[in-house]
Amino acid sequence: MSDKKQLKKDYQMAKRPLGVFAIRNTTNNKIFVGSGLNINGIINRHKFALLAGGHNSKQLQKDWNELGADKFEFEILDQMEPADDPGFDARRELEFMEKMWLEKLLPYGDSGYNEKKLTRGERLQMIAQKNRKD
Repeated sequence: MSDKKQLKKDYQMAKRPLGVFAIRNTTNNKIFVGSGLNINGIINRHKFALLAGGHNSKQLQKDWNELGADKFEFEILDQMEPADDPGFDARRELEFMEKMWLEKLLPYGDSGYNEKKLTRGERLQMIAQKNRKD
């Protein structure tokens, strides 16, 4: 196997830390909290989306465009290495970590760029209301 192929294989097999991150607006301290199974990869994805003008958070994108990239900081809030244990559920761990940080930082409304996630009951209620209107 060539060195290039071996390097590619090693990269693909490497474990990457999962975690929770924040994008902080340094002018008003508003934050966006996100998470990913590959913490560095998800941060890069958000940076790219902001630079390309296509971030999911319209308000974050608006502030980024108006203030400039130098007014924002990316920080890792929490990370962990995936466990070798076959019972380890990385997605569940990540969801729990993100929920903890969302509860701690409350990055909603005037404090942040996140949208509150609806509970199952709230989603069902919205669907029922929409169906009554149709």
